[in-house]
Amino acid sequence: MPKKPFPSSGERTHQAPASVLRHAAIGGVVLAVLLAVAGLLAYVTRPESPASAKVTQAPSSSSTSASASAAPHADSAVAAPPKTSDPIVFAKAATKVLWTYDTRSSSQAEHLAGLKEWMTSEKKYADWTSVTDQVPSLVLWSRMHDNQQHASATVGEGHFPQAFKSALAQDPGAITEAYVYAVTVTGKQSITWKGSGAGAESRSITLAVQCRPHRNCALVGVLPSVAP
Repeated sequence: MPKKPFPSSGERTHQAPASVLRHAAIGGVVLAVLLAVAGLLAYVTRPESPASAKVTQAPSSSSTSASASAAPHADSAVAAPPKTSDPIVFAKAATKVLWTYDTRSSSQAEHLAGLKEWMTSEKKYADWTSVTDQVPSLVLWSRMHDNQQHASATVGEGHFPQAFKSALAQDPGAITEAYVYAVTVTGKQSITWKGSGAGAESRSITLAVQCRPHRNCALVGVLPSVAP
């Protein structure tokens, strides 16, 4: 009988309320503005965060080439982030990376190092803990390696959550400092392990993405709940 796969990172995250509370607490004022104000989530602001954070309307996806997708990174276990100013294009690429792993060919440390390249360099906004919570622990990764477990992902559509769009519509020019957008992405993840595999499982995730003018987008964090 083939061994069953170990829990996916998504399953593990939903089963760890303490972890959710931890990164909700350190998520920062940016996510509070984007989502708590929109009626989606209540994030606690950290003391060192600025008094307020701001975003603007998202740039049109038509301004970004359709070929702006994550490409393999020669020295990394994770694909390199795309060079795009479109938060939806970036969020879809980031989602595929978060749902893809290969314990056969990379260590947990190598995988995390690759994901780190996707993060915003602005430390007061970055919620690295929420991203690492998507990755199996060091011990679990080792067990998955023994079982030759790996996962691939197919990304479907991405969109701005309705409450986020409503908040921007009410005051479109009010938040222009952080340039952070909430994006919900749907898709499927397929897990394969020694001698067997699981069918594609439908998944969804909401990311916070920073896209400053004249800069490529970067990942801010992963929200603990999916925003419709």
